[in-house]
Amino acid sequence: MKPSKSFVYAVLAILFWSTVASAFKLSLRSLNYLQLLFYASLVSLLVFTVVLLREGAVWKKENLHSAVLGAINPLLYYIVLFKAYSLLPAQEAQALNYTWPIILSLLSIPFLKQRITVGQILGVLISFVGVLIVATRGDLLSLSFRDPLGTALALGSAVIWASYWILNLRDSRESTVKMFWNFAFGFLYTAILIASTHQFIIPGIKVLLGAVYVGLFEMGVTFLVWLKALETAETTAKVANLIYLTPFLSLVLIHFIVGEEILLSTIFGLFLIVGGIFIGNHQ
Repeated sequence: MKPSKSFVYAVLAILFWSTVASAFKLSLRSLNYLQLLFYASLVSLLVFTVVLLREGAVWKKENLHSAVLGAINPLLYYIVLFKAYSLLPAQEAQALNYTWPIILSLLSIPFLKQRITVGQILGVLISFVGVLIVATRGDLLSLSFRDPLGTALALGSAVIWASYWILNLRDSRESTVKMFWNFAFGFLYTAILIASTHQFIIPGIKVLLGAVYVGLFEMGVTFLVWLKALETAETTAKVANLIYLTPFLSLVLIHFIVGEEILLSTIFGLFLIVGGIFIGNHQ
């Protein structure tokens, strides 16, 4: 039986996203978090420029909303996320960042006036235990964090991403239009920041290819592929559920590409985090 188009698109997106934690860690060995953001966001902006030119979009005053949204994503979100990856093992940073759906459900209560169910509360508690297991490397009783700043930044990136999506839900523009203008403003802010701090460099080809990869498969192409998966799906729930595979595939790649020894505490903690998200999203 031939797989559906939506399934193929979804699998491609999941495979792409599962590689980016490794790409972050490898790229940050040669670039700092601001330099990586500069080149990656430039590549992503070029991707969305091509898409917008094909669609023939025109300027609207609503695009000025991206002056704020672009400061949140890509600028603030990726500065915090990349800095977390530079401080923590990739396995810990990606697991802690993956808590954003739980934070989104909590933020939806005051900002979207949504009611929280008993199942969602249970999901939050389960995910929270998973976070503690990952952050303490299984030593829950000591509550000792190997890198408190890195842990705070990884969790902070999840808060920023969830906040961004709350604001994004209130923006009625087409997704690709929003992403283009967000990255246009975000890249402008990044360029100003990197110039004012004298951190601009022209990296070697291998290092540059790493940043290009991040721009393509974290920020640009994969987003478009995922949108295509949702648009062509008979029911979005079936496709959306596949995304839970991403962090586990990512751990495998982190082990073989980055060379990290994957801790049992990370695997168990991530199961709890994802399990809590699944419970919370299916109530």
